Amino acid sequence: MPRSSQPGEAASAEAEDRRWMKRALELAEKSVGLASPNPAVGCVLVRDGSVAGEGFHQYDALDHAEIVALKQAGARAAGATAYVTLEPCNHYGRTGPCTEALAQAGIRRVVAATEDPNPRICKLGFERLRGAGVEVVTGVLSEEARRINDGFAKFTRTGLPFVTMKISCSLDGRIAPAGQLPGAPVWLTGEAVRGEVHRMRHAADALLTGIGTVLTDDPLLTDRSGLPRRRPLLRVVLDSALRTPPGSQLVRSSHGDLIVFFLDAAAEARQVLEARGIRVKQLPSSGSVAGIPLEPALRFLGESGITTLLVEAGARVNAALLNSGFVDQLVVFYAPTMLGSGALPALATSVALPPIQNFTLKRFDEDFAFAGYLRDPWAGID
Repeated sequence: MPRSSQPGEAASAEAEDRRWMKRALELAEKSVGLASPNPAVGCVLVRDGSVAGEGFHQYDALDHAEIVALKQAGARAAGATAYVTLEPCNHYGRTGPCTEALAQAGIRRVVAATEDPNPRICKLGFERLRGAGVEVVTGVLSEEARRINDGFAKFTRTGLPFVTMKISCSLDGRIAPAGQLPGAPVWLTGEAVRGEVHRMRHAADALLTGIGTVLTDDPLLTDRSGLPRRRPLLRVVLDSALRTPPGSQLVRSSHGDLIVFFLDAAAEARQVLEARGIRVKQLPSSGSVAGIPLEPALRFLGESGITTLLVEAGARVNAALLNSGFVDQLVVFYAPTMLGSGALPALATSVALPPIQNFTLKRFDEDFAFAGYLRDPWAGID
């Protein structure tokens, strides 16, 4: 009879699984910005304690992370363990099922961080692998893996993008000093926070703001992280009357990456923006919160393949989004200063928030960030 594993051996095997899954997560991070609307996935094939092959998914390259790793490994894949950050697919889409490729290559064991969030296919990949005689282990560093694909989880389950609201403010919750002049934004937080914000923009498919922010700050709102991405960051403006200035930085820098949502406007205003290559989209008034048609806008973005949306807006849009229940994650950067009651608040009205889940605190030089989930896009997935 085979010898049963001892406690020390089991602990060693678990540590080894975590070690290689960390490498798979590093590869999945390289997939961010390159995989959407597909999930960001990393895979490592390990045989005899060393890497036989590894890879990550890029949408334009078609091959899933497992296939990239299998091609690199070649014959060394036989007998190897595959560490993958998401359940291998078991269906035909743009490519064939990864479960079939893994089994046919002779992979003896698959260690997956988490299930596929799509309820129609969740765990079917694991069932197929087990049916082919492959040992399957799940749940290794699952929380870390899920956070990489919050957008994919929300999108595949609801058709809507995962919405992260970012606010930079003073300790007393103010986003701009009293008397701020139009076109002269004031930086409350330092360079470390600005670098983090660009990383957040890189991880997002689109960035949303309101016309108030456009008129006051004249922002650029581009991804200047320097990290690779397969499609430009889509910049989205909520502008009910089409007041977006043709000479604004947003319009002047647009190369098919700007869309302006409006409710009602003169034909001339629309023609001026369209003549500059700006997409304008009229929304119905239904679904409005504080006069802003949020649900139709988010639904349109989802139908356009936007899985993750970052909000960098002003007090009115912030409050409307929070009160509507569309915000999934809240990230607040605090600068060590007080602006006083006369300064502009981060929220135009009071909001009622659900209990914040999985919150974290992080230091950025003299500033710090509070981040937490208002809604978990993976809720209900075991």
